[in-house]
Amino acid sequence: MDNLAGIRAFTQVVKAGGFAAAARVMGLSRSVVNKTVIKLEQELGVQLLQRSTRRVTPTDTGLAFYERCIHILSELDAATSAITALQSKPAGTLRVNAPMSFGTLHLSRVLAEYMALYPDVHVELVLNDRVVDAIEEGFDVTVRVGTSQATTSLVTRELATARRVLCASPDYLEQWGEPLTPADLNVHRCLHYGYLGSGSKWRLRGPEGEQAFAIQCVMSSNNAEPLRDAAIHHQGIALLPTFIAGEALQSGLLRTILVDYPPTDITLSALYPRHRHLSTKVQLLIDLLSERFGGRPYWDRVR
Repeated sequence: MDNLAGIRAFTQVVKAGGFAAAARVMGLSRSVVNKTVIKLEQELGVQLLQRSTRRVTPTDTGLAFYERCIHILSELDAATSAITALQSKPAGTLRVNAPMSFGTLHLSRVLAEYMALYPDVHVELVLNDRVVDAIEEGFDVTVRVGTSQATTSLVTRELATARRVLCASPDYLEQWGEPLTPADLNVHRCLHYGYLGSGSKWRLRGPEGEQAFAIQCVMSSNNAEPLRDAAIHHQGIALLPTFIAGEALQSGLLRTILVDYPPTDITLSALYPRHRHLSTKVQLLIDLLSERFGGRPYWDRVR
């Protein structure tokens, strides 16, 4: 017997919590869904669902079977989508999420290029600095800056490694003097990414490995662009990623200091749901991001 119809009906009943709700989702009658699941149980020789007048719940065996079926159906749907995609050009909606600063400074120009290449794809870009649940919120591609933990539901593609630097304006350094060691930061005005309550130390790498050094924080922000602007206007020393400070460093508005004690690097990654790994529109965007940001990124070409 072909069990695919029964498996789809069974998984939908578990998801929906009942036969009537599953029938509405599937566009079938309640009796047809019920008969399809009963037939599956008969074929397998096990009871998959506990039925009562109030609710339907999976048995222990049914729950184990459900978890396997979800994976199988996901792979089957992905394979079907891939075959369809090979026969047509990318189209439809592509939902993308990214941090605010990186999205406005760098990602937006790549998305414009992508849209010119694939005009039938409609991009929906959501920018925010919180860590989103890509699966729950329905994003096809999520760009993250920093450490991205691997999950069973998301594929992570590293795009680039971006440096972070300590920097200040030449006028600030002339007025306050240039720190010669990380310990000197304690007597300087420091511009801190995060909140005041998140700590007043910076972690830097040196001859003795990575160490934390105390700072005097005169400004904090959960977005690095205001910190860059404050540094440009001679208000202190900032620890910034070069994708934000790169242009000011290249123009001389900011200058890198304590080059022998660099902050830890950060990683630019693209994440996408595992069951969409064969989506043409997703793969094309990932490839373009890797091409534009991979290797030594243009914003990191600073002294």
